[in-house]
Amino acid sequence: MLVLGIETTCDETAAAVIERQPDGSGKILSNIVHSQISDHAPYGGVVPEIAARAHIDLLDGIVGRAMKDADVNFAQLSGVAAAAGPGLIGGVIVGLTTAKAIAMVHDTPLVAVNHLEAHALTPRLTTALAFPYCLFLVSGGHTQIVAVLGVGHYVRLGTTVDDAMGEAFDKVAKMLGLPYPGGPQVERAASGGDPKRFAFPRPMLGRPDANFSLSGLKTAVRNEASRLIPLEEQDIADLCASFQAAALESTADRLSVGLRLFEEQFGPPHALVAAGGVASNQAIRGALQAVAAKAQTTLIIPPPALCTDNGAMIAWAGAERLALGLTDTMEAPPRARWLLDADAKAPAGHSKSRAAY
Repeated sequence: MLVLGIETTCDETAAAVIERQPDGSGKILSNIVHSQISDHAPYGGVVPEIAARAHIDLLDGIVGRAMKDADVNFAQLSGVAAAAGPGLIGGVIVGLTTAKAIAMVHDTPLVAVNHLEAHALTPRLTTALAFPYCLFLVSGGHTQIVAVLGVGHYVRLGTTVDDAMGEAFDKVAKMLGLPYPGGPQVERAASGGDPKRFAFPRPMLGRPDANFSLSGLKTAVRNEASRLIPLEEQDIADLCASFQAAALESTADRLSVGLRLFEEQFGPPHALVAAGGVASNQAIRGALQAVAAKAQTTLIIPPPALCTDNGAMIAWAGAERLALGLTDTMEAPPRARWLLDADAKAPAGHSKSRAAY
């Protein structure tokens, strides 16, 4: 099975071709990603209109490169998959429309992929991982703990009631004057800081549910930074280190609860899986390793290039669905919001953050 995957939900324009064997194993034949960081850096964040226009300009060429690198032609494809949401609607429209055009011209099955499902299934591309497993999805737009029970079968165990973790990292970076993208800058600054200098709150610590909250922690950082103005370089490093330490302690506690809820409902998971761009943070990886060891389960984190948005994860999700005979029609809609678990209810205090979608 050969599947082309297209990803345009945010500020990466990406396409890839994967091969899926009958035994369920996968191989990446090509994976082309163009980051728009330089386009958005002057604004300190992603500008939807700029992102959508860049996808229009770049996507055809990137699809062509992916097909050339994989040494396949469109007639050989078993399916065309595109991220149909959730994400910035302009970009989603560009990618999904392109996939529909390819599918229509070459009479190839179309798969409209949920971007979150692609993250959830990525570890099965790189590892022989059986269902069920516990997913920690952590990125700029999403912070969720999800029971992955099978393709298309997900149960949300916890989510953020306000900011996503990546969003909080980026906002802290911006308030401290660090360059965009902020998450890696906070991690870098934290490595030279004192994590005990500031006694920041550990949100939701000890609660019986597995939900997250990061808005109050972010506000605490702002208050301390305002008190110290003008900020010295060491002040910034200490603020980042103290913020990151608080976020990690809260995350470890929330995940421990999530794993307990998973086991109570579904039995022991085959693994704890982390996915999404923030899973590339080395400090977070260390904290997750400790949580997994305590829970006596295996930690699986895909390579960094597959944690951030990419076409291979979309292609793989498409292949997983195609293997079950699941395809979509040309009426498949682009979606700005698309719940991974349709029956989930928003947690108390939910502030309509995109992190829940």
